[in-house]
Amino acid sequence: MKTKAWMLLLALFAGFSALSQEDKTASKFDFIPGGQIIYYDDFTSTNVGDFPLEWNTSGSGEVVTYPKYPGQWLQLTKSGYFFPEVKDKFTDNFTVEFDFVPLLNVRSEFMYGLDLYVTSGSPDNPNEGGAIPGKAGIRITIGYDQLLWTNYSEKTEGYKDKGTSSFQFKPGQLYKMAIWIQKQRIRMYVDQNKVLDLPRGLIDGYTYNIFRMENSDEATPLLGKVRIAAGLPDMRTKLLSQGKFISYGIQFDVNSSTLRPESSTTLKELAQIMTDNPALKIKIVGYTDSDGADAFNLDLSKKRANAVMEELIRNYKIDATRLTSDGKGKAEPVAPNDTAVNKARNRRVEFVKVS
Repeated sequence: MKTKAWMLLLALFAGFSALSQEDKTASKFDFIPGGQIIYYDDFTSTNVGDFPLEWNTSGSGEVVTYPKYPGQWLQLTKSGYFFPEVKDKFTDNFTVEFDFVPLLNVRSEFMYGLDLYVTSGSPDNPNEGGAIPGKAGIRITIGYDQLLWTNYSEKTEGYKDKGTSSFQFKPGQLYKMAIWIQKQRIRMYVDQNKVLDLPRGLIDGYTYNIFRMENSDEATPLLGKVRIAAGLPDMRTKLLSQGKFISYGIQFDVNSSTLRPESSTTLKELAQIMTDNPALKIKIVGYTDSDGADAFNLDLSKKRANAVMEELIRNYKIDATRLTSDGKGKAEPVAPNDTAVNKARNRRVEFVKVS
């Protein structure tokens, strides 16, 4: 009897372990930013106390500083809709990234009262659809103890599918948010966690072109470093066939060569390409925008490229003889350094195939 009981306990433990692994796999971080930046705003070009010119709202907000975290932030202060007015065109595949600090003007252990939308609509007609914005879309509601989602469209005459996912945001804590759209599929990430993955989250037959937020009177969150990038990056084809790949998926701390955790997916993909192609050699080149002193930017770009190289050698076991690194600072820009979007395009890491 003792033997049978022990075997039963082992079987149960194995079952729990398998479930744990399934959960881990389902929530793995596999986010890769789009290949072309079409919008960027870190709010540093807006005076503190003003509302950014490239955003639209029916409520009220202002650019602020926050003692706990450096930089400037857009704070949503009164209920309404908020969305960036993106000038470039979206594609079937695009990504949205932003820093997020949940804040409330009431006492609560967790954040609530904020909706995130991806919609198909007319940016010059924000009230299109009324309470169900645009012609079609998905609404993700940040509730007290979970995320609630529902999609909708004109052809389904309102809401269609819905679901929930457990996640809680603590007020005052900094989160890195990312949303990845691939035609109908939509995935949402918080830091290194995938919190939603909906293969049919968006209804077919529409062009989705607006990222929008709506807040309640209680919710006064901070937004920072909003970046929207279009297109599905194809590192393998561009490296092997074209000889160069420009990456916006390698990210660093501000004015630092310390790699951010969200860089891991891009590094993993590059390492796999090099593993599959043993003769491939790569030069890693870092670039900055034109802000700041030239000497500092040049040194920073070199340190960042070297940090990428060392990461590939140390954690991805790529032979050091197959890698070199360099930095060129603000040289060779891919866009004029005249807007926040163009500066974001110039801050990049390039992987170049070496003959």
